[in-house]
Amino acid sequence: MKTNFEAQCNILAQLWIEHRGDEEFKDFVEYNDLGLPMAYFISEGITLPTELSETYIGETFEILLSALGVEDTGFDNLDEVFNQSER
Repeated sequence: MKTNFEAQCNILAQLWIEHRGDEEFKDFVEYNDLGLPMAYFISEGITLPTELSETYIGETFEILLSALGVEDTGFDNLDEVFNQSER
């Protein structure tokens, strides 16, 4: 089961808002400087998703899971991702 696009946006948006200043996520936030704000804008209804934004967000989400050592089992929120990680 994979995390749906809406949940990916919500998870990445929450991470970007709550943890972008954390040293632990510094490199991740810098590298994903497009995917994270796109996810936030879509999550908040500021803009609609496009095929390109879906690609960026999907890649950003995969990088997050890889960085945390987590397999995509279908997450609903950031806490579930963190609970599955060794963080």
